[in-house]
Amino acid sequence: MQRPPHPDIDHRFPDPRRVTQPPSPRQLAGLRALQVFGLSVATLTLGGLAVVSTAGGQTTSVIRAVQGQAPQYTVLIAGRDIIYCYYHQPCKDQGQREGLIQPPNTDTLMLVKVDGASVQVLNIPRDTNVGEFNPRLGIAAQKVNSQYWDGGPQALMRAVETITGEHVDSYVVVRTDYVERVIDALGGLDVTVPEPGIEWVDNAAGVNLKLAPGDHHLDGRQGVLFLRVRKGFGDDYGRIDHQKQALTQLAGKLRTPQGLAALPTILGGIGNGVETNADPDLLLALRPYLARLKLAFSTLPTDPIPGTFNLAVNRERLAAVWGKPAAISVPDVRVRIVDASGDGLGAGLVRALQAMGYRDVELSAVAASREASQVFTQQEVAQAGALADALNLPRLQGERFPVAAGEVGILLGTDAGTHLAALNDLSPTPETP
Repeated sequence: MQRPPHPDIDHRFPDPRRVTQPPSPRQLAGLRALQVFGLSVATLTLGGLAVVSTAGGQTTSVIRAVQGQAPQYTVLIAGRDIIYCYYHQPCKDQGQREGLIQPPNTDTLMLVKVDGASVQVLNIPRDTNVGEFNPRLGIAAQKVNSQYWDGGPQALMRAVETITGEHVDSYVVVRTDYVERVIDALGGLDVTVPEPGIEWVDNAAGVNLKLAPGDHHLDGRQGVLFLRVRKGFGDDYGRIDHQKQALTQLAGKLRTPQGLAALPTILGGIGNGVETNADPDLLLALRPYLARLKLAFSTLPTDPIPGTFNLAVNRERLAAVWGKPAAISVPDVRVRIVDASGDGLGAGLVRALQAMGYRDVELSAVAASREASQVFTQQEVAQAGALADALNLPRLQGERFPVAAGEVGILLGTDAGTHLAALNDLSPTPETP
């Protein structure tokens, strides 16, 4: 009996069908041998490359590279608004703290843990409460996104340490105008806008973003607004999830000639949109590991605090999504493949997964998309991690991805034709009449 469609994912997974013929051992070995989709730089690209560059400005070294040792450090990356002193007029001194129309918040927060070739990214929702909620204190002042304005980057670091229980070695605070320059240097951002589309108009802030449902190619300014907008994605968790997908795509572009040409823009951010205190020698220590970095995204799990919009950390669930997942010996999860490769590569991936022991695999074909190929899940973090490792794809865990409990999704974008080229040999070709 066919399983009824999940209400949240029916639009992304139409007409599932199964492919049953497994590939030969030689074909499967070829698939693994040709897995060249390795993100050379993860989400920390937008801020982290600027952290470890020597271009422009001075830094206060907090963590230092040790020659011959795999780099191990934790860095906090925060996205900061541009501050305005007058209507539609940014302040000349973006570091000033007086005479502002509105103080800057850090609504985008990512804790990045680097351990050799392993890069884990924990997204922290903007409304997360710092420590236990205190009803005698102001509600907004207890949110993590207000800590930067109240006490600077050091206060923000301490707040994230309180929230996560992790020591933070260094920080990177990235202004939105810097992210605009990076997106433009990387050739823009390709996105798929869900129904009913996005409309964000704020004349006071100079915002006018109107995107119809469907595929769009965005420039830097539009891309930043897309990364910041919540309407159309449900809530802050939905925004975080589509940020993960967009940043994964941008990081993947660094492997292209255009990405290499963009490095001067990326590396020139310190003092020009990037505030940091990290050691510039870290890039040298990380360089031998760039070609095989493994990227994993997670979202800090939280629970609502009654009577407020603040969120309390769910530490039991945090332990399940943050850190190295348990080893998986038997594939026991439903896998839902969305083939947006434009080349029909999904059928070959189904055959490969079935040969690897996955018994419940469904495939749907959608229009070709330039979104990055990825493995995503809500709850099945260990199973998603095992699949991501097998396919050498980034793993994204989130709260609003279009999969149900007990499922892992795989999106094949147009990049799969290059990064998973062996799927061409596993996918059936049309019969000649």
